[in-house]
Amino acid sequence: MTVRCVLAFDFGLNNIGVAAGQAITRTAEGITTLKAKNGVPHWSAIDELVASWRPDILLVGLPLNMDQTMSAMAERAQQFALQLAERYTQPVELVDERLTSFEARGRSADRDARHAIAAQLIAETYLSQSDQRR
Repeated sequence: MTVRCVLAFDFGLNNIGVAAGQAITRTAEGITTLKAKNGVPHWSAIDELVASWRPDILLVGLPLNMDQTMSAMAERAQQFALQLAERYTQPVELVDERLTSFEARGRSADRDARHAIAAQLIAETYLSQSDQRR
């Protein structure tokens, strides 16, 4: 599968950051932060993003513990990824996102922007590793 466009999600219980990235330059840009209620997003907003960006793959950040064990939030992120896979025809992949939220805090004082920045970092991690998958 040739990946040209990715849509990445930084899953959270109250906020879900979203970024779009493209494979040619291996860059991404945070595009929005969606509100969620106990991890449940407004699916219509995600529907619009998927229809607008038409990504080849959807990415979800997997917040593993530093020792690579699953956290409760990682389990919730996996559930979100499964929901995306059931709802859309694009493949869904989990991306190790350890320290992306920490790095996002260093890039912006705006709390809402941090979620989109974390999603950007998730997308860029995936895109930078794309050569290793071939």
